[in-house]
Amino acid sequence: MNIVLTGFMATGKTEIGMALAKKLNMNYIDTDCIIEEKEKMSVREIFSSKGEKYFRDLECSVAVSSAGLDNCVISTGGGMVLRKENMDNLRKNAKIVNLYADVDKILERVTGKSDRPLLNVANKREEIVKLFESRKSCYENCDISVDTTNTVPCEAADKIIKLLGL
Repeated sequence: MNIVLTGFMATGKTEIGMALAKKLNMNYIDTDCIIEEKEKMSVREIFSSKGEKYFRDLECSVAVSSAGLDNCVISTGGGMVLRKENMDNLRKNAKIVNLYADVDKILERVTGKSDRPLLNVANKREEIVKLFESRKSCYENCDISVDTTNTVPCEAADKIIKLLGL
């Protein structure tokens, strides 16, 4: 069985995923890293040069290959949930965990970072709210949800372990 971490950007998927994998002695996989290695460019560069649709198609490919793995914690990009088939593939052999944080905490976490191509706008807070609202129903289809607003990665990992009964 795998554990898939999904959720909006800057909710802690990577750091919590690494902590969770360590605590459970599981392998750790980050779908954005797989895509970056395959394409030999950053997510931001992929968005800029090839577009969002191309990136989302790459996510589909990674979702299919990741579904065949076992004993892994898989951190997904924030938009992996946008295509139902991605989550259907990942759910075949996994519990899906939604990580969320309040808008102000997300804004605090992304401020000053240039690796968020969807936030290359003047009003980042407004864009965060808009993007989150458009994805909200996708995140609600997860097995469990964990608030990471005021939680350090190890605490969030412990909460996930408890909620999943592991």
